[in-house]
Amino acid sequence: MSTAILTGQPVPGSSLEGDLRSLGFDVRVATDTGDAETLLAAVPADQRVAIVDSRFVGHPHALRLGLTDPRFPVAAVPGAVTAQPTARQALTRALARENSAATGAAYSALPASSPLLASLEREPHERGGAPTVTDSLAGRLAEALEADGVPVHRPELGALVAAVPTDPQARNEARQAVSAVDDEAIRLRSAVKARDGFFTTHFISPYSRYLARWCARQGLTPNQVTTASLLTALIAAGCAATGTRGGFIGAGILLILSFVLDCTDGQLARYSLQYSTLGAWLDATFDRAKEYAYYAGLALGAARGGDDVWALALGAMVLQTCRHVVDFAFNEANVGDPAATANTSPTAALSDRLDSVGWTVWVRRMIVLPIGERWALIAVLTAATTPRTTFTVLLIGCAFAATYTTAGRVLRSLTRKARRTDRAARSLADLADSGPLAEGLLPLLRKRPLRVPRLPIALLGAALAVAGVGMAPYGSPLPVVFAALYVLTSAAAMAQPLKGSLDWLVPPFFRAAEYGTVLLLAAKSGVNGALPAAFGLVAAVAYHHYDTVYRIRGDAGAPPSRLVRAIGGQEGRTLLVTILAALLTAAQFKVALTVLAVYVALVVLVESIRFWVTAHKDGAPAVHDEGEPA
Repeated sequence: MSTAILTGQPVPGSSLEGDLRSLGFDVRVATDTGDAETLLAAVPADQRVAIVDSRFVGHPHALRLGLTDPRFPVAAVPGAVTAQPTARQALTRALARENSAATGAAYSALPASSPLLASLEREPHERGGAPTVTDSLAGRLAEALEADGVPVHRPELGALVAAVPTDPQARNEARQAVSAVDDEAIRLRSAVKARDGFFTTHFISPYSRYLARWCARQGLTPNQVTTASLLTALIAAGCAATGTRGGFIGAGILLILSFVLDCTDGQLARYSLQYSTLGAWLDATFDRAKEYAYYAGLALGAARGGDDVWALALGAMVLQTCRHVVDFAFNEANVGDPAATANTSPTAALSDRLDSVGWTVWVRRMIVLPIGERWALIAVLTAATTPRTTFTVLLIGCAFAATYTTAGRVLRSLTRKARRTDRAARSLADLADSGPLAEGLLPLLRKRPLRVPRLPIALLGAALAVAGVGMAPYGSPLPVVFAALYVLTSAAAMAQPLKGSLDWLVPPFFRAAEYGTVLLLAAKSGVNGALPAAFGLVAAVAYHHYDTVYRIRGDAGAPPSRLVRAIGGQEGRTLLVTILAALLTAAQFKVALTVLAVYVALVVLVESIRFWVTAHKDGAPAVHDEGEPA
């Protein structure tokens, strides 16, 4: 349980103690600064603690935002400051200094121009009442923490009231301001993601927010709702796998229901501020698992009806995964670049001008086919048409969306000065997923660096790898030769830090080369079951690549090098599958792909689950992704 220390004389009729208890705080009362210091020292070191002025008047949700958000070690609203265990020492030091100053004889004699008195918090009442000037211990502590270099999160309250009135008239005005604003309505609105797709905004969120509130009142957690969404999607995939019209209709309905729950879990997290590292990972991972499992279910259902669409299903997964790595790589490349958030290119300026026209905002969000639009499209096509039609339309739509977004990002990168940081270059290198073969060549290549830019080298190598498979019949050694050249070019592309304006395209080229090689070899083998085995292998490898992204986003670093070596790296796996295809019969190749898929899946899943569960238990900082819809 968390502890709240109320400072100052209690105010008759105040609901503050009840509000704090409803937020999960054990409330203790301090009569003065010395008493507050004593009570703070008595609170166990592994607990969150809050210092709250007993004169506080405001909405309970303002207190919730300021005192219970797990993402921030220190946070404050007018009249209240909180510290998580990682920041307890800083709060203890600040309170000790405040107590020392408060008990010193010189304190009472300080002139009005004293810097100490100037630091007293001034909190204007912004909701229609007169400004109030307060001498708030919580406010001074927040300012002292900031002066010590401790980041203090101050949430945007909007219309919510949080004030520390100093006289009865100001208190009455503050209470009237609280009564004039519907706390729960604001809380419900803020549960919805600020930026989302058209389908989600207009067809899901208007009612899913109420479902999120119901879940909160039932004591359900976001992780439980996330799991329910996964199970619903898996049942939908099972319905699609029946290959019957009734199964397809049921699958479409259940897929939409799964998406409703997928929106609900994030809204529940925002509504109740239940953020966690494990929850963010589960939400992101399960989204990919649900979509790709549904692809597999559709392909199985089509096979029951005599139509083999595994190549289309695998192609859709390859395209979607490559599109995501374009998004991730571009964003990571611009971390720490001030120009990334400024209108420093004509493309960015044009984008902002288009966003100023209301309807263009929604059109542009729809044509990139985010998860809401994409799943709605898949669900409707599944129920109304055939799996082949569903995959064909999906591939066309995703190809257009990928072309549109990639072209815009290329133009932005070319028309502004890139300032890639070392952190961004490391992230791109981690996304590249280079294995022991490329790493073994790096020392030699760094001694004699090529004068060719990194991006053309990566593009040439990826094109050679895919073209080698495309030109040769199954069993030919030619793909092995081209894959060996690909190993060399992929190492050459990584010989220097990826700091060029377009070097963020290197990881997507590597993904396309590896996934495309597996897809083409399985298709050319011509044996029944090879494409499903290839689907499993690409899914396992893609999980590893997504896991890398989520670790980087959570500032946890890339997966350990031992894991990358154990699964060969992207260039090693590409070479391996070409060797297997050259040495084995088609039937044996199918078995080899299956074994490789199982091996990669087991290795990456065990390490990934171990890492994220351990991080959660060790109290890793909570995260919550409010980025672009995936």
